[in-house]
Amino acid sequence: MFLGRSIRTERAPLGHVAIIGTWNYPLQLLGVQIVHALIAGNRVTVKPSERCPRTHAALLSLLGQGLPDGMLVWTEATREAGERLLAGGRFDHVVFTGSSTVGRRVAQRCALDLIPSTLELSGSDSALVLADADPVRAARAVWNGFTMNAGQTCMAPRRAIVSRERAPAFLHELRVLAASAAPVTLIDEAAARQVDAVVHEAVAAGGTPITGVLESPRGRSMRPQVVVEAPPSCALSRGEHFGPALAVLVERDDEAALERHRGYGQNLSASIFTRGTPSRAMVEATGASIVTVNECVVASGHPAVPLAGSGESGWGTSRGADGLLAMTRPVTIALTRRGADVPVGPPPSFLLRVLGWIMRANLSRRRDPFT
Repeated sequence: MFLGRSIRTERAPLGHVAIIGTWNYPLQLLGVQIVHALIAGNRVTVKPSERCPRTHAALLSLLGQGLPDGMLVWTEATREAGERLLAGGRFDHVVFTGSSTVGRRVAQRCALDLIPSTLELSGSDSALVLADADPVRAARAVWNGFTMNAGQTCMAPRRAIVSRERAPAFLHELRVLAASAAPVTLIDEAAARQVDAVVHEAVAAGGTPITGVLESPRGRSMRPQVVVEAPPSCALSRGEHFGPALAVLVERDDEAALERHRGYGQNLSASIFTRGTPSRAMVEATGASIVTVNECVVASGHPAVPLAGSGESGWGTSRGADGLLAMTRPVTIALTRRGADVPVGPPPSFLLRVLGWIMRANLSRRRDPFT
């Protein structure tokens, strides 16, 4: 039935893509998303973040140079502009980067008009320090990960889950780092107060500040905080913060550490610290789309690395080759040569006999491939 026919699949633009930008890495995250959408041939409308309007304005002005009119446009950098942008269902795809709370609202709005979306939502990531890990190296990497950009990184570790065997040396190195830490500056005072609140809640519930001291924020500036043996159910351990704070949970062994990690729902990335190579089963068991070994965050900063959340961390893919393909749709083209008419009715009886003979001959020649 396929004689005289050829089938090929090409990629076509989605059409009109809306991108709602985030503020914590204003050039890298939004920049890659815009470039992917444009390269794929889409028209793009951007809602800049209200928290970094000047940076986003400069980026959009640069990217818009030389483009045809209407290829790249943007709205005001206000919250209200985002709500107005999605009203009316005039887009073919929506890309949103932000919190899981706002992501739910975006998903609900898109669902009303059956608009597909890419949601790059919050991470609540674990650093797993296994029994054979180098505890000093692990502590330094975890510290760097949760204090980078004042802790305002989606893939920063929110908790370190440590095998009891490595806990003393790991905590000693973290204590040294915390004691000499300088204050970092968050996006605004409200963000600093929110982080401070979850830290105080963890201590009130039985956790211990690693330095023995809790220092309140000054405006939007605060020192990084580590709480040891914070209750697993408290907001700090669950990762319900976006700033320089870390919960340290000590488990009896590697299996218990992985089980504790699996109890938390947001799995954008995870870190595994070990002297060996983690098994494929362990990597898959983390549920994360990015797994770094013996480091945190750094590798995920490369724009060729795709971000693909699951569960509470969203859906769809941005960045990397997969992110570019996500800005297109497959179009299959079937070509029929002249004279290769579509068959009508059942095949001729002689053709059925020939095909039957070929099939029986093939079956008789089959051999077990493993013998």
